[in-house]
Amino acid sequence: MANNLGKAFKALADGTRRRILELLKDGDMNAGQIADQFKMSKPSISHHLSILKDAEFVQERREGQNIIYTLIPENIHECWLGYLAKLTLKCCK
Repeated sequence: MANNLGKAFKALADGTRRRILELLKDGDMNAGQIADQFKMSKPSISHHLSILKDAEFVQERREGQNIIYTLIPENIHECWLGYLAKLTLKCCK
């Protein structure tokens, strides 16, 4: 789970990373498939994927020479709802 809100918000703050999450919503993709969706270098995409992994919004697994990325929607959901609960807890009692 994305325990660190700073990491979570850093991950969500960038449009490229949000787009990667949207792509993974439709199913697992390898790093090359993700990179093909953007006009930037593969190392740049790798950096974005690393930030998403650090926030625990995606996980990776190796299949042969490919690294496959999978969305972890429950972590995004739990992080988001947990933060909103913190903001609204006082007003909703």
